[in-house]
Amino acid sequence: MLVDSHCHLDFPEFADDLDGVVARAEAAGVGTMVTICTHVTKFAQVQAVARRFPNIFCTVGIHPHEAESEPDTDAATLITLAGSDKVVGIGETGLDYYYDNAPRAAQRRAFRAHIAAARATGLPLIVHSRDADEDTIAILREEADKGAFPGLIHCFTAGPELARAAIDLGLYISLSGIVTFKSAADLRETARQIPHERLLVETDAPFLAPVPRRGKTNEPAYVAHTAAYVADMLGMEPAALADLTTDNFFRLFSRAHRPERSAAE
Repeated sequence: MLVDSHCHLDFPEFADDLDGVVARAEAAGVGTMVTICTHVTKFAQVQAVARRFPNIFCTVGIHPHEAESEPDTDAATLITLAGSDKVVGIGETGLDYYYDNAPRAAQRRAFRAHIAAARATGLPLIVHSRDADEDTIAILREEADKGAFPGLIHCFTAGPELARAAIDLGLYISLSGIVTFKSAADLRETARQIPHERLLVETDAPFLAPVPRRGKTNEPAYVAHTAAYVADMLGMEPAALADLTTDNFFRLFSRAHRPERSAAE
């Protein structure tokens, strides 16, 4: 079994064929998916998707792009929403200095609020970091000094410094289809150094479809391509990589429950 630890099934790209998307994921061996909240004002729609399918869970949070356009949301509000059913994580949150769609001060403020919510609930923090390694590391370390919190760096594309800092803080690292891209040699070198017990895989669907689906609308079924590529990169059998990343997922996302195996399995 595989887990797509990060996708966006409430996005309009899936509105007309959500049942088909989920069915194709299951046919590809993807037994669990997490649909990620990017706007706290759209949490109800995200949660509705998770409630519709037994093998889909969700998160609550504000993407750094939306840190100014969304209501100023404190940790207490996030903690309350995180008590809703099917919620297994906090985020995505973090820093994006590549696009700078929100003022950096607003991104940092929201990031800290999400960390506080993760610390209080024990739910994993889903961190987005792009062209912001130094500030991401600084904030994670400063907040960890206030008390530990679980989490992961999603869609990891950063350098070895952020990878090492995240691992040192007890965080996990999730690889997306970007790792399959021809241009991602540096990422692959860093990815080979990630301790196996801290590794997850994801799609970030509908974005970043892996080779051989690059250029297509990404969907959870395609996490199988990323997982197969990572297995080969690490010299592992695909089944072993699937077992590893699935076990890692359920250890981190402790509120999620494993699908029941059929008697045939």
